[in-house]
Amino acid sequence: MRLLFREALLSFRRAPLLSGLSVTTIAFSLFTLGLFLLVAVNLREALKGLEERVEIVAFVLRGTPPETITLASQDIAAFPEVQAVDYVTEEQALARARKELVEFRDAYRDLSVNPLPASFEIRLKEGYRNAAAAERVAKRLEGFSFVEDIRYGRDWVERLDKLRNLAGIVGLVIGAAFAAVAVVIIGVTIRLTIMQRAREISIMRLVGATNRFIRSPFLLEGALKGLLGGLLSLALCYAGFRLFRDSNLGTLGGLIFFGPDQMAMLVVFGVLLGLFGSLVSVGRHLRKV
Repeated sequence: MRLLFREALLSFRRAPLLSGLSVTTIAFSLFTLGLFLLVAVNLREALKGLEERVEIVAFVLRGTPPETITLASQDIAAFPEVQAVDYVTEEQALARARKELVEFRDAYRDLSVNPLPASFEIRLKEGYRNAAAAERVAKRLEGFSFVEDIRYGRDWVERLDKLRNLAGIVGLVIGAAFAAVAVVIIGVTIRLTIMQRAREISIMRLVGATNRFIRSPFLLEGALKGLLGGLLSLALCYAGFRLFRDSNLGTLGGLIFFGPDQMAMLVVFGVLLGLFGSLVSVGRHLRKV
């Protein structure tokens, strides 16, 4: 293993310009990918805030007995999709309307009869805040005879689902494109290194070195380049994040950087890209030497 590391590090010393160019190119490829991932992470956080507003409201018929309300609350809370159930009485609904709907405050003040019904306000668990889960819960609520009407903003929830799916698809496509670019770049640099060391490889074969032994330093070299490129891209992403956050463009607030797991994944992704690029290039070009 020490010999492999020594051979891999020697390739950096033999061709420092080529190795530096390779690491820099990998870093900028991953940097571009990292910037998009940062946007995706912050978009996902923004979507979480919208998802928390996904709520189902079931309006209750007047005169429903309190015992029925209590049992229904327990039944609804037992739904696997439901996080919490709040029962809003007619009086509470009117008080809320007077407080929140300022433009209708005078109209609500002069009412002789409360027109607002009682309701169940149902919040869904994380992972179930989508149109399909909301519709399932709504259909079960229709089975309660005292439920007069059910609303959950179906069109709004479906638009949220489409936005979430679109963000995932765009992220996958762009990530795959930049990964392919990084693999090609690594493959080209490894190919140039093999051509540069063609004579040395021929001598190694003459003394009995196997293809596996010859291939190992190149694979390790690609992994090291991917590691350095991943660390450099992470530093560039953080610099870009700080620059954006501290500028006037970052006044949106609530912007977050990668967590430890996501940072580790970006670096590991760089290592895997370097390893894969080296593997493809070595397997293709080593036979020609």
